Amino acid sequence: MTIIYRCQIELHDSLYYATREIGRLYETEPIINNYALCYALGLVDSQIYSTTVAEEHSYCYFCPEQVPKYEEHLTPLNQQGIYVTPARSLNHSSILNTWKYANNNYHVEMEKTQKNIPSFGRAKEIAPESVFEFFVISQKELKLPKWIRLGKWMSKAEITVEQLPKPKIAEGLFTCTYPLNPLDVMFTNQVISYDVVNMPPVSLIQNVQMRGQYYQFDSIKELKLPARMEYRFRN
Repeated sequence: MTIIYRCQIELHDSLYYATREIGRLYETEPIINNYALCYALGLVDSQIYSTTVAEEHSYCYFCPEQVPKYEEHLTPLNQQGIYVTPARSLNHSSILNTWKYANNNYHVEMEKTQKNIPSFGRAKEIAPESVFEFFVISQKELKLPKWIRLGKWMSKAEITVEQLPKPKIAEGLFTCTYPLNPLDVMFTNQVISYDVVNMPPVSLIQNVQMRGQYYQFDSIKELKLPARMEYRFRN
C-alpha cells in the first residue's frame, strides 16, 4: 500500500546554503534538495525507520573525513520503500547579509598597505516565515518530526504533515510541476522536457514533461507524481 504525505515547511530562522558561489556572493536558491530533507527528517541511519547503515559509514561526533556518503546512507531508504521529493517554495522572501573576514593571526609583521580594501562577503538567505512544500512516498505509515533543522546554520523549521487520499497509478504522458531529482526518475520514466535548477550535489529539474507511470488523485487533479521513484547512484 502506497501512502503519500504532503508536507509543508515553515522557516522560523533564516535558511542558508550555498546553491551558487559568485565571487564573494553566496546565494541560496529557494528550493531544497531531497538528499538534505532525508537527513533533516531523521530518516537516515535510523533504528526507528530501519535504515541503519554499516558502522564505518555511520555519522558520529567526530568524522575523520568530510566526504558525503549519499549512496551508503540513502540506499537503505529504498529497501524500506521510503522516498522524499525535493521541496519547492510556496512563498518566500530573501535577505542579504554582509560579513567581514577577520584576521586571526596573533602576530604579524606590520606592512604598510597600499590600498584600504575591506575583506567581506555576502550571503543571500531565505527569510523566516517562508514556506516550502514537498512529498514523502512510503509503503508504510511514518511519524515524521514536527520540528527539523536545515542548512548551514541549522535553522529551525516547523513541519505540517497531511496524509493524502489513496493514490491511483496511471500511465502515459504527463507533466509534473514539482521539482524532481533527475537521477531518481530518469531510469523508470522517459523524461521529455524540463527546466534545470543548478545546485550541488545534484541539479534538480522542474516543470517536467515525461512518459511513464505516475500517481494521481481523484480529488487533486493537478497533482501528478512519478511512480517508482527511488534513490539511484549507478546505472
